[in-house]
Amino acid sequence: MQPFKDQPSQSGTHPSQDVAPRARPAQGDRLPLVLDLDGTLLRTDLLVEHIVAALARRPWLIFAVIWWYAQGPAVLKRKLAERAPLDVEALPLREDLAAYALAEREAGREIVLATATDELMARRVARRVGFVDTVIASDGRTNLKGAAKARALAERYPQGFVYAGDSMADLAVWRAAQGVILVNAPKPVAKAARGIAEPVVEFAPAPRGWKLLSRAMRLKQWAKNALVFAPVLLAGRLLDPSAWGLVAAAFLALGLVASATYIVNDLVDLPQDRRHWSKRARPLASGELPIGVGVALGASLLFAGVTIAAAMGPAVASVVGVYLVGTLAYSFRLKRVPILDVGMLAGLFTLRLFLGVVAIGAAISPWLFVFSMALFLSLSIAKRHTEVVRMRAHGETKTAGRGYVSSDEPMLLAFGAVATGGALVLLVMYLMAEAFRAGFYSFPAALWAMPVVLFLWLGRIWLLCGRGELDDDPVAFALRDGPSRYLGLAMGGVFAFATFGGVVL
Repeated sequence: MQPFKDQPSQSGTHPSQDVAPRARPAQGDRLPLVLDLDGTLLRTDLLVEHIVAALARRPWLIFAVIWWYAQGPAVLKRKLAERAPLDVEALPLREDLAAYALAEREAGREIVLATATDELMARRVARRVGFVDTVIASDGRTNLKGAAKARALAERYPQGFVYAGDSMADLAVWRAAQGVILVNAPKPVAKAARGIAEPVVEFAPAPRGWKLLSRAMRLKQWAKNALVFAPVLLAGRLLDPSAWGLVAAAFLALGLVASATYIVNDLVDLPQDRRHWSKRARPLASGELPIGVGVALGASLLFAGVTIAAAMGPAVASVVGVYLVGTLAYSFRLKRVPILDVGMLAGLFTLRLFLGVVAIGAAISPWLFVFSMALFLSLSIAKRHTEVVRMRAHGETKTAGRGYVSSDEPMLLAFGAVATGGALVLLVMYLMAEAFRAGFYSFPAALWAMPVVLFLWLGRIWLLCGRGELDDDPVAFALRDGPSRYLGLAMGGVFAFATFGGVVL
């Protein structure tokens, strides 16, 4: 394979291109195969990736980004490439196109990477894939996009070339090319490209529908927000429709805000998620969902959630605001601080319970909140313990994006056992101090079964955790684990019997 030069060009007014002799002249229909990078060879846009990476580490760089952009897109791309290096090896490739290009290269065809991405990054991607002969890219002065790319390619390959692209900006290049290859092209782009020439090859776009958006929003995680309904039951307002309406609105507001923060968290964690055994399949990490779409979705969800919370009054809006600030603090920094991270997760769970209290104006025992902290501290530690166990199973010594190392496993197990025991004791204290005295239970003695059921469930969680069989998220695991669902139904049955059993008996 003829290597391309590994240093940026230092002279000339044209975009960066290799000055070494071409690998081989085109013969017959073996015209050079030219690949675009963003959205074509890669399932992502490197400019957006760079901006997200820069702002995730140093949010105040937004002012520098604006200043660099004012000097031109090529300047912005070069500055970001120099200051926000990306993990090129983990970037999501369009594997089918890469396989096609590799096969063409092995058949003797010259493979060219022509991209508006800065040359520094384009060369790193070319080294990763290994089948690129020539790189033509933006050089800090000229933005190689659309007509500029078409001119550069026509000048370099007067005998013609075949171009693979995905966007409206690529129409100018296809007009100058002798062959069209569509890669992940939206319908308007595909239609316009077919007006130029029938595609030589077409790599169909991945389906993007509600299922993909729901995965990005993590709608399954909304089950955690069901805690806002607990105060309706615990305050004896089970038959109060106004209370149910208020907590339903609070549930929706919190769910929308939570989904927005999940997207922020996924954006901040992109490099780590792409190297994680399960998180790499998330929509943003895998490239299934474009980062720009993710940002727009997150902003829309946040606006809707905050609007609903504000409409419910300052108390609800304040609690949702605290949740938002706490979650963002967790995403940007606190999740990397051992022990503090699990305490923060437990606090965010308990805040969900407090939101329900505020929404209906209920008076709930402080014992309940202390029990909630202990319970969710146990589950949060189980989540981290599972990550450490799986990290060791994959031969790693440190969790990516977290502050734990493999030797922390015994310590986490001990802390988890203490938190589990504390949760059970605090539940008993709550029952004795508050629940048995509440006048709305017709058969309060049935509540003694609750600690037993909780012990069985937490025992199962930690047993599977120690075996390395637990999901990364214990709450998500419980929703699809048969025994956990049965224990949940048993807990609901106990509460119902305590509430109405005296009437039946």
